[in-house]
Amino acid sequence: MAEDKAEPGLVFHPLDQFIVKPLFGDGPVSWYTPTNLTFWMALALLAIIAVFVFGSRGRAVIPSRLQSIAELIYGFIYKMVEDVTGKEGVKYFPYIMTLFLFVLFSNYLSQIPASYSPTSMIAVTAVMGFGVFFAVTILGFVKNGPAFLGLFWMSDAPAILRPVIAIIEVISYFVRPVSHSIRLAGNIMAGHAVIKVFAGFAALTLVSPVAILGIVAIFGLEMLVSGIQAYVFTILTCVYLKDALHPSH
Repeated sequence: MAEDKAEPGLVFHPLDQFIVKPLFGDGPVSWYTPTNLTFWMALALLAIIAVFVFGSRGRAVIPSRLQSIAELIYGFIYKMVEDVTGKEGVKYFPYIMTLFLFVLFSNYLSQIPASYSPTSMIAVTAVMGFGVFFAVTILGFVKNGPAFLGLFWMSDAPAILRPVIAIIEVISYFVRPVSHSIRLAGNIMAGHAVIKVFAGFAALTLVSPVAILGIVAIFGLEMLVSGIQAYVFTILTCVYLKDALHPSH
């Protein structure tokens, strides 16, 4: 009896691009192993240093393009922190600026073909999200003491509804780091996966032109999403910081 032969077909795995692999060799990944993830995180860090060190090294009245980019980013985030948190929150600007730059540069570097996106890893975004959560919670108690719990008690609401609202507020507060981290990782991962799917269909002759147009459209959307997600992550951090500094409703 002749053996059935498998029909050749279109096989691609959109999520394979998110696998963390050793940078050298094919061995197991340990905590000390250089990986594609650590490489692109380091590259994002070097890109940030390059923009702000070289952009500010030769400061001039008529700025260069690099200086203009650095000043634009600096002014944009400073204004955001000041508007959302008030003058009191400006002292925490370096921390918020660091978060924004890391997310922004990681997102845009991940648009390079064959790159890796650190912000698509929930482990990376969870460290940032929970880091913000613990930082603002500790700050809230340090700055306000027990009065920080006023964040969960809406004194303007009817008395009968206040306990219910307080429970909802507590649940909402502890969900913050989860939504903060999953929102960023999910959006970046989804965009890259969709591009990989269209790239797989581009190998088929009949739908190749449509697939290529789809790749171009999704890539353009991803360039927009990369900036928006960095902005969203940062402004939510500012909102949480505002709650820590001014907890009363």
